[in-house]
Amino acid sequence: MVDHERLADLFKSLVQIDSVSKKEGVISKTLQEIFQSLGAQVIIDGAAPKAGSETGNLIARFKGAETDGVPLLINAHMDTVQPGEGVKPLFRDGTFTSDGTTILGADDKSALAVIIETIKILRENKLPYGPLEVVVTICEEIGLLGAKNLDYSLIKARYGYSLDATDTEGIVTRAPAANHIELEVHGRDAHAGAAPEKGINAIHLASRAISELRVGRIDEETTANIGLIEGGKATNIVPCLVRVAGEIRSHSPEKLDKETQKMVQSFERQVSDYKDRFPSDDGLPRLEAEVRQDFSVLKVPEDHPVVTLAKDAASSLGRKMKTKTSGGGSDANIFFGHGIVAGVLGTGMKDMHTVRESIRLDDMVKSVELLLEIIRLHARRPGLA
Repeated sequence: MVDHERLADLFKSLVQIDSVSKKEGVISKTLQEIFQSLGAQVIIDGAAPKAGSETGNLIARFKGAETDGVPLLINAHMDTVQPGEGVKPLFRDGTFTSDGTTILGADDKSALAVIIETIKILRENKLPYGPLEVVVTICEEIGLLGAKNLDYSLIKARYGYSLDATDTEGIVTRAPAANHIELEVHGRDAHAGAAPEKGINAIHLASRAISELRVGRIDEETTANIGLIEGGKATNIVPCLVRVAGEIRSHSPEKLDKETQKMVQSFERQVSDYKDRFPSDDGLPRLEAEVRQDFSVLKVPEDHPVVTLAKDAASSLGRKMKTKTSGGGSDANIFFGHGIVAGVLGTGMKDMHTVRESIRLDDMVKSVELLLEIIRLHARRPGLA
C-alpha cells in the first residue's frame, strides 16, 4: 500500500528545503500547501516572535471519516540543526545520506514524509480514520521552543505520538527532566605581569569549582554536564569575568534538584572561601547563578492507551513493540507537562546531528505502516476516539 517511490521523492524534496532553527519560513509554506491539498484545516499559531522564528507552529486538522471524537495527536518538528543548508541527498543501496558536507535532515523530515505519505494513503484508499491533529513545531532543536510556546488552546487531542526517534519497533515512554544552569563568576581585572596580586582570577575560581564536580553519568537515571565556558580578554590581563553553562538531567525530580544544587553550591563555595581568605571592600569575587527548567519529565504508564495502541498495531503487523527509556528530551516532554500524553516513535534515522546521518527507505516504509495501523485501530475504538 505504501508508495515507496513517492515516499522517497517526498523525503528528498523536503531535505533540500533549508530549515535550520529560526529559519523555517519556506518549509512551513510548503507544508501548509501539502496539508491543505490533503483536505486539512491549517493554522499557524503565534509562537514565531516568542521563539524568534520566521513562522509559528503548524497545526493541521483532519476531520476524519466515519468517526467522531477526540483527535489523535501526531507530532514532528520542521527545523534542523546546522550544518543544514544546501543539503544534497544521496540514495545508495536503499539508504539515504547527505554528501558528507551537511547533515541529512532525517531528523525530523523523515517524520514529515512519513506523516504525509500516511495521510495520502488514508485518503486515496478511503480508509476510515478518526480526527487527527498534526502538530509540526518550530525551533525544536534549540530548546523545544516551538512546543514551549505552542498555543495549547488550539489543541484538542489528549494523547498521541511524536515521531522523533530511531527504533521503528520501540516507543519511548520515559525521558528525563532537565535543568539548564548558567553561572557567572565576577573577579577583578589587573595586569597579569605588573600587578597580578591586585586581581581576582575568575577563570581560576570557576576551574576550581568545576574540578569538584562529578560530570557525565551520575547513575542510571541522572547525568550532569558542563558544556560551555567563556571568559578573559588577553593573556596579560587577569580575567574579571567567566561564564559557565551546564545542565542536569534526571528521571527523578529529587535527584534533579540534588545535582543542580551541587553544581551551584560548588561555585558558591569557591567564591565564599576566597572572600574569607582575602577580604575586600568591593564585594568581589561575586557569583550570579540562574537555573531554569529546560523540560519536564516524560513518564507514560505501561497500560496507557498510547502504549497499548502502539503495541496492538505492531502485533497486527507481525512485529514487536517495546517500551524504551531515553536520555534526551523531545516535544513529548513539553506536551506531557500540558496534559497531553505522547509516546515517541522511531522512523529509522541514525547518527542524527552529524554529517554521517542516514536513514533506510525500508525503515520509513515500516514507520508509515505502523502509523497507518495505529490510526486504523484508533478509529475502531470509540473509547479512545
